[in-house]
Amino acid sequence: MNKAAVLIVLGIAIVAIPIFSQAPAGGRPSFDVASIKVHPPPLTRIIVTMPPGRFVAEGFSLKMLVGRAYGVPDVRVLGGPNWADSERYDIEAKAEGTIAQGQLPLMLQSLLEDRFQLKAHKETRELPVYDLVVARGGSKMKLSEDQTPPAPVPPPTAGDRGAGARGAAPGPGGRGGPFPGGPLPRGAFFGGRGSLQATAAQLSTLVNFLTNQLGRPVYDKTGLTGLFDIKLDWTPGAEQATLPFGPNPDAPPPPADASGPSLFTALQEQLGLRLESTKGPVEVIVIDSAQKPSEN
Repeated sequence: MNKAAVLIVLGIAIVAIPIFSQAPAGGRPSFDVASIKVHPPPLTRIIVTMPPGRFVAEGFSLKMLVGRAYGVPDVRVLGGPNWADSERYDIEAKAEGTIAQGQLPLMLQSLLEDRFQLKAHKETRELPVYDLVVARGGSKMKLSEDQTPPAPVPPPTAGDRGAGARGAAPGPGGRGGPFPGGPLPRGAFFGGRGSLQATAAQLSTLVNFLTNQLGRPVYDKTGLTGLFDIKLDWTPGAEQATLPFGPNPDAPPPPADASGPSLFTALQEQLGLRLESTKGPVEVIVIDSAQKPSEN
């Protein structure tokens, strides 16, 4: 497999608006304390959990943190120093009390400005995008029998190497798993290059996964609602962006047979959905400068 990289899509800037400076804006909520440590190699999983009053991330790059703080996929965080992709961090940040709805992104913005000395701006660019639509013949998406909102999914245990949950990928071919010996819990998804499984998931789970896999925004134009059980298998090809983390050294090698369907074909044959290529205004975050944080 190729080394890790984040696909950066270039375009013509239409709007450039500064969105944060070196010091947090007055009144913006922030964490009470935060521990940031360099994640030691090898990188075997990427996990984020949010216990009450805390934000815990493992194996996150600066660009991944910026994307979470400003609500854009990682592939739409551009620029910055070389280590913004390659260096990974383990972060545990604590608030004085509970984190109110909508406050976490603001608290992450404060953390980035304070600890990474981050400067960046927002741009709107005309870029290639995909519309996800229902294919001719109709949707094959399987609605979950239980449509009640699922409970939060516990993170994988420390011994589950190569695991992925809520966006972390397991390695080539999607093999291994965060929940060995049992079915995938409701509300969880487990995916990588060549495989995706999800239970009781909104369609946005698939849309976000496709966005990161293909390296360009995907917009839901299906009109489908509800919670779905999703299983998708394909043979990765050149149309896919390299995942934003390197290969799992403990994962088995990918299958030698490359004659399976592409992601586009698998979507249509297995889920009854189709990706239509088009162009549209896309919001990106451009990192102007950043510094490595001191560990504590």
